[in-house]
Amino acid sequence: MHTETSEGVLRVTFDRPEVKNAFTTDLAAELASTIESADPETHDAILLTGEGDAFSAGGDIQSMAAREEDVRDAYERVEGTFGRLAEAAMDSRVPIVARVNGDAVGAGLAVVALSDFAYAVPDATFSCAFVRVGLVPDTGGSFLLPRLVGLREAKRLAFTAEFVDASEAADLGLVNEAVPAEELDEAVDALLDTLRERPTRTIGVIRQALHDNLGREWGDALDHENLLQSQAYDTDEHAEGVSAFLEGREPAFQS
Repeated sequence: MHTETSEGVLRVTFDRPEVKNAFTTDLAAELASTIESADPETHDAILLTGEGDAFSAGGDIQSMAAREEDVRDAYERVEGTFGRLAEAAMDSRVPIVARVNGDAVGAGLAVVALSDFAYAVPDATFSCAFVRVGLVPDTGGSFLLPRLVGLREAKRLAFTAEFVDASEAADLGLVNEAVPAEELDEAVDALLDTLRERPTRTIGVIRQALHDNLGREWGDALDHENLLQSQAYDTDEHAEGVSAFLEGREPAFQS
């Protein structure tokens, strides 16, 4: 995995093209650590993409074949790697953008689902492939898929592991849009430009509100929303936004 920060964007490239950027547990933990390191004071966005013709083929099957572990050991491994990755992505205070340059399968699909935005080339295909190797969707997949695509479609994807193309993935809500390959960078860069203009700290709180309230009942969700909003009123971002509006100018947010 290769990382670099450029113009406020923490760019992460999965760089195992010879195995279609399959995830090992070490890579999952490294990606979790990288996302955890993102700071709204420094970063406007996290960009995830793959090298070569795939985003990620999911879990590395060769690594799976070499494992010898009992259920307790497996739980500790999954919790500390793919589980940690899902938690890091959900808890991040920096927005995550997936530049889906090719197929996203298994955990690769889950990483796309964890992202706030996803743009995919038309020939990218998507599969919740866990069942093909006798596994349950992980990396947050069992939680997020029903919320993104609905319960029936989540069951179809998870039970059959069938592949859907980028156009259908957009219709389902897995990605924002299928974009011609020659226009992918332009679409992603336009989004990144917008995110740079927005207050990243405030986006982080919005993410917190949306994610925290996924599992709450209405009353609890409203209480949590009220708390976060009252805290947002007491921020430099709010003061700058109000001043800019009253002065008829674009806001100059510091985060």
